[in-house]
Amino acid sequence: MPQSAHREAPNLQTVDNVWSRMRVEAATDAAQEPILASFLSATILNHRDFKSALSYRLAQKLSDSEMNAMQWREVATDAFEDSPGIVTAALADIQAYVDRDPATKSTAQPFLHFKGYQAIQSYRIGHWLWKQGREALALYLQSRMSELYQVDIHPASKLGRGLFFDHATAIVIGETASVGDNCSLLHEVTLGGTGKEKHERHPKVGKGVLIGAGAKILGNIEVGDGAKIASGSVVLEPVKAFCTVAGVPAQPVGECAEAAGEAMDHSLTKDD
Repeated sequence: MPQSAHREAPNLQTVDNVWSRMRVEAATDAAQEPILASFLSATILNHRDFKSALSYRLAQKLSDSEMNAMQWREVATDAFEDSPGIVTAALADIQAYVDRDPATKSTAQPFLHFKGYQAIQSYRIGHWLWKQGREALALYLQSRMSELYQVDIHPASKLGRGLFFDHATAIVIGETASVGDNCSLLHEVTLGGTGKEKHERHPKVGKGVLIGAGAKILGNIEVGDGAKIASGSVVLEPVKAFCTVAGVPAQPVGECAEAAGEAMDHSLTKDD
């Protein structure tokens, strides 16, 4: 049996220093690379707090010929003011990148450059719009972020915090899917349906789950807390908590000693 359960997603008590760290890093980078000084000032250093910087960064990325940056920033600001948990989750997501990705060298890096991180935050605004009954704009945002980031997350789906989307290209999450806190998904992951069902038709992924590159989880099935889905697997049946599955179709091949989504251990241990 697993020796340790998942940890709760980080909260503001454990990530409230992220913003101050980002500012120090941005100032250091601006001094070392003057050609980026204007960019770093506009995105981080000129802002009074994290939520202001986040609304600016997302608005600049999402703007197009139909909706300009000022309009997107107003939408983002309204979302953050009405639902402060979006900002808390965004901070926890940065900490997840720092904790789990050896390629992440600073807190500012995912905020400024990682499309997986930016796609998650764009989804959070879309989800807020969906809950507000503003479905037309939520779906427009889904289309825009899919075009921009190559990440397609339906705004009605339910995502936790402390999430890490590594590389992120071609991640697809369907309308009735859910993903718990502290999960890690690699590129080309699909949480999809199996046909034309109208209601609950997508996977329900628990907390602390690791889903490897190219894995497909299909249908209204549950993936238990702390489970590990091997890269390239096709999962059509429920997965027990802290279980490792692999193959096409996926079969149990072992257990996880701790929450796989936080440990980021992709190795497989075959049962006797």
